[in-house]
Amino acid sequence: MLSELFTQNDIETFEKDGVVLIKNLFADYVDTIRKGIEFNLSNPGKYAAENRFHSENGRFFDDYCNWERIPEFQKAIFKSSVGNVAAQLMKSNNVQLFHEHVLVKEPGTTKPTPWHQDSPYYFIQGSQSVSFWSPMDKVTHASLRCVAGSHKWEKSVLPTKWLNEDNFYEDNQYFMKVPDPEAENMDIREWQMDPGDAVAFDFKILHGARGNTSDQRRRAFSLRLIGDDARFIERPGRTSPPFPNHGMTSGEPLRQDWFPIIFSK
Repeated sequence: MLSELFTQNDIETFEKDGVVLIKNLFADYVDTIRKGIEFNLSNPGKYAAENRFHSENGRFFDDYCNWERIPEFQKAIFKSSVGNVAAQLMKSNNVQLFHEHVLVKEPGTTKPTPWHQDSPYYFIQGSQSVSFWSPMDKVTHASLRCVAGSHKWEKSVLPTKWLNEDNFYEDNQYFMKVPDPEAENMDIREWQMDPGDAVAFDFKILHGARGNTSDQRRRAFSLRLIGDDARFIERPGRTSPPFPNHGMTSGEPLRQDWFPIIFSK
């Protein structure tokens, strides 16, 4: 049964382009998520990072894997309709939580989010994946930007470190150079968004965001979910998130005690 939040056309668009806008996905949870983000900012986790040099203006904070200690995130993940929406988009019977991600660009932040695909950072292989990027503030210029169709590229894009954009892995033979979507006239999708709207995109979609040069905050909550065919895969180095001591081997489904199922048909 389709969610009232989207249509069959949205499912077809997601499959073809790898990215689609879902209006009002977290509309009922905006205040809840905002509260969780403020707690996260005041109580950073072990993976928290400040993604700008001291010479750069503003603040670009990100952190992930905190849902177990932030009840507001748990409520948005487990009580909202996001699991049902993910199941329909991925055409999966089950939806498993990989992790959540908070990204905050304070007013006057010039640092952009570099172009990247999420998949190369992760220890996951499979065709069923979806990320939801949802702003908790109205966004125009600092919205997410996605290259339609890039989830079907034959080779993955080289993952880099966000602060200095150095290579993420030492062994990079598996990856292609990060392209310049604007210079190469690629099909970039971006939307003006209200709080609680969400961009749904495949883990393999090339995406990024401009700096937030406005006088308004840009708080974003992102959720990474996987479907039935997701399996653990070895990468040529420490992944992000690393999830140390997970005990999984190549080809195994992700362990459900660490990555719980949030929806089943």
